Amino acid sequence: MNLGSYALSPLRELGAYEALWMSGATFKTLADRVRRYGDAPLSAFVPPKESEKFGQEVLKVTREAGICDLGVRVHGSYDYPRRLRDAKHPLEILYFRGNWDLVETPSVAIVGTRNPSPDGIARTKKLVKLLVKDGFTIASGLARGIDTAAHMTAIEENGQTIAVIGTPLTISYPKENSELQERIAKDYLLVSQVPFLSNMNRAFFPERNKTMSALTLGTVIVEAGETSGTLIQARAALDQNRKLFILDSCFNHGLKWPSRLLELGAIRVRSYEDIKERLNDAHQAN
Repeated sequence: MNLGSYALSPLRELGAYEALWMSGATFKTLADRVRRYGDAPLSAFVPPKESEKFGQEVLKVTREAGICDLGVRVHGSYDYPRRLRDAKHPLEILYFRGNWDLVETPSVAIVGTRNPSPDGIARTKKLVKLLVKDGFTIASGLARGIDTAAHMTAIEENGQTIAVIGTPLTISYPKENSELQERIAKDYLLVSQVPFLSNMNRAFFPERNKTMSALTLGTVIVEAGETSGTLIQARAALDQNRKLFILDSCFNHGLKWPSRLLELGAIRVRSYEDIKERLNDAHQAN
C-alpha cells in the first residue's frame, strides 16, 4: 500500500471515510463537517475501533480484487494535492493506482459525449496529439466515446494520461474498457474518490467530473449535447477558476450551452493556439 509522507495514519483515515459513507455521508456533508471543525481529520468523527475495522475491510476487498498497489491521499498530508481544495466540496480522501507523480505534471481534461460523431473522434485525436507533443498530460473519465479516444490517443502518442473514474478502483465501467483501465492503473494514473464499501450511486459520476476539473489546468469540451454530464464539469471549471475551452464546432449545431458558457467566461477555440497559450499561462501561474 502506497502510504506517501503522512503525519496522519492513512489506514485510519480511509477507514473513517468508509465508515462515514456507510452511515449516510455525502461529499458535501463530509466537506461541511471538516470545515466546521477547523479541518479536523475524518478519524475525529469515528471511533478508533470502527475506523480500524473498515480500514481492514478495504484492504480485504482490494486484495480479493487483485489490487496490490492501492494508494491513498488524505487531506492534511504532505502529498495531498492542494488544488483539490478549490472544489466547492473538497475531497478528504482520494484513492489511486499507478504513477502518482503525474498529478504534478501540467494536465488538461479532454471530455465530451459518450456517443460522438466521427468528426468528434477525429477532433479528439488531433487535439490530444498536439497536447502530448507540447508536454501536457491528458486527463479524462474513461467513459465511452470522447474519453476513451482521449486516453487511447495519449497512450498511442507515447504521452501520459490520468483516468478519473466514477466507480471504486475495483470496478471497471464500462466493461469494455476493463483492459484500458488496468493498463492506465499499471503504467499511468488511475484515481477515484468513490468509497469501496458503499453501494454504487450514479451521483458519483458527476462528482468525479468536479474532481477532474480541480486536478487539471483546464477542461476542453470536444462535443456534447444539452444534457451531457460534461456540462457539470464545465460549470465546475469556471467555479474553480480553471480554463474552460469549447471547440468551435460545438457552436454550429443549434446548441444553447456553448453560448451560455461563453458568457460565463469559457473560451471559444478556433485554433490550437487558443488552448496552448492559455494553458501555458495557467501552468506558469501555478
